[in-house]
Amino acid sequence: MKYLTITLILILFSSHSFAQYQNILISDEHHPNEPSIIINPKNPDRLVAGSNLRSYYISEDGGYSWDRGELVSEEHGVWGDPAIIVDTAGSFYFFHLSDPVVGNWIDRIVCQKYDFENSTWNDGTYMGLNGTKAQDKEWAVVDSATNTIYVTWTQFDEYGTSDASKYSNILFSKSTDAGATWSDAVQINELSGDCIDSDNTVEGAVPAVGLDGEIYVAWSGPGGIVFDRSLNGGETWLDEDVFVSHQPGGWDYNIPGINRCNGLPVTCCDLSRSTFRGTIYVNWTDQRNGTDDTDVWIAKSTDGGNTWSHPLRVNDDPPGKQQFLSWMTIDGANGNIYIVFYDRRNYEDRNTDVYVARSTDGGETFENIQISESPFYPSTNAFFGDYTNITSYNDQVRPIWTRLQNGNLSMWTAIMDVTVGMEEVVESIPFTLQQNYPNPFRETTYLSYKVMKQSEITLIVFDMFGRQVAVLKQQVAASPGKFVEMFDPRQYGLSPGVYYFMLSSNGSVEKRQMIFVE
Repeated sequence: MKYLTITLILILFSSHSFAQYQNILISDEHHPNEPSIIINPKNPDRLVAGSNLRSYYISEDGGYSWDRGELVSEEHGVWGDPAIIVDTAGSFYFFHLSDPVVGNWIDRIVCQKYDFENSTWNDGTYMGLNGTKAQDKEWAVVDSATNTIYVTWTQFDEYGTSDASKYSNILFSKSTDAGATWSDAVQINELSGDCIDSDNTVEGAVPAVGLDGEIYVAWSGPGGIVFDRSLNGGETWLDEDVFVSHQPGGWDYNIPGINRCNGLPVTCCDLSRSTFRGTIYVNWTDQRNGTDDTDVWIAKSTDGGNTWSHPLRVNDDPPGKQQFLSWMTIDGANGNIYIVFYDRRNYEDRNTDVYVARSTDGGETFENIQISESPFYPSTNAFFGDYTNITSYNDQVRPIWTRLQNGNLSMWTAIMDVTVGMEEVVESIPFTLQQNYPNPFRETTYLSYKVMKQSEITLIVFDMFGRQVAVLKQQVAASPGKFVEMFDPRQYGLSPGVYYFMLSSNGSVEKRQMIFVE
């Protein structure tokens, strides 16, 4: 892994529309595009990302540094459309399309699980194999109450054909054993689409889980954006799809400099303890205001998807500019909504920024925040993929996007830690101490903390009897920022066992337990 022994990140307290956040290059190898990213809520320092066709990236320090690897599946092959999730045990899963040794190109949806103990992905399991039919554009979600994994995707009778007797449909499968096996795929849509992979094709099925285990999903197609649900773990679904919104101009539209662009929907449900708990949201983009004025939209339902609000425009700029390729997440700690998208409001040409829109009032209003440090100028010679992505927990927000610079594609995130009322917090709390990770650990582990105001900090390690065994920092001046310390117990002659690390400053003390194993 690539780590800095100490990483200092300036915390930005600004809340106006053009607040800047530190941009981190994840990778510029192998032309990355169509990125996916997820944060582990139980250990927010650990994130996993992916990009076309087979790259994965791992961060153990909250997104400040990344390691890249190549995903391999000997049996099923790997062919893009990365979708990454994390389950309740902290296990990560990488879903993608197939290119099997025996079979047909994209004839199944593949799931590979990561083993952090050995830093390897398994060879994968699959769902949806149905002869030569193509299985495409999958997404997945975990039920936090049962650890069941739900997956939805598009099946093409024959990908790309204009034959009116061939159809596209939305399929569903689930796993109750952490991705080891998958249920038989079932069709959940009422109105089928064509196979052209354009406006009248049914696509964009992103599942969400409700408060009582309901499964919610919306998608685009010939009926506009429609919604379906299951109240019994996917055994049965609504007889009729529920209409959410028209999508004027369709979901497949043109943006200058982007050789393919779509406005496919993303579905999320607020599972936090917020006032808006249980609300279902659908986010998409379309050109109802003209081909030179693509906008980001959101609609919501407070009655389980029976009825939907009128679409609300998320981007807050004057009419006439392009906003496109959006993705939405809901913070499970507080219900805040975050939507990332490309934005050209500041230019008269193809120059493009990246924005995040944030809502703290259940999607009634949005603050638009520019998160990219500089614009880029896209070209149709470079494929940007079909989506961006974003993940968050407790206002630790990590968007991910593709940019083009000097003819080269690269993938980026922003260190976006959003705190309401930070000034008041700074006055009373000098620091916060995170749990070490990994824990238990065999060789080294990482101790991370955030300093909230100028302080003198001390970081000490004790054994289980309270005896001081290591001093990592002794009254060292620290400015506001995030710090990561690598701790190697062998440097101090320590044997495997239970230890405690303690951070203190200005009379404040925090302590955590860590376990060193053989």
